[in-house]
Amino acid sequence: MKSMNVKELSQELFLAPLSLPHPEKAVTGGYTGDLLSWVMSRAKEGDCWITIMSNLNVAAVAALTDVACVILAENVQMEEQDRRIAFEKGVNILSSPLPAFDLCQELGALLR
Repeated sequence: MKSMNVKELSQELFLAPLSLPHPEKAVTGGYTGDLLSWVMSRAKEGDCWITIMSNLNVAAVAALTDVACVILAENVQMEEQDRRIAFEKGVNILSSPLPAFDLCQELGALLR
């Protein structure tokens, strides 16, 4: 499996940065899910987590699991105060107009 950093991933997939404190973080895999407790127990360090959830708990789970970044699918946005907190916690969050299924396909193709 190939590796790329969050900045490279962002450029390849035309992602909009919402919080990008660590663009150099390596993306080594992917995980998709919206149930936060499920993500906490299954996402791995270095994963790109794809979700439609955008509340403050997303930043907390992302920090806890040490994922490389979170991509909010379907143009989901995040409140400005939540974006600031994500940045302070060192969590990279990006947004895409694509559905989660399409993002998973694109991520998989990039990492193969």
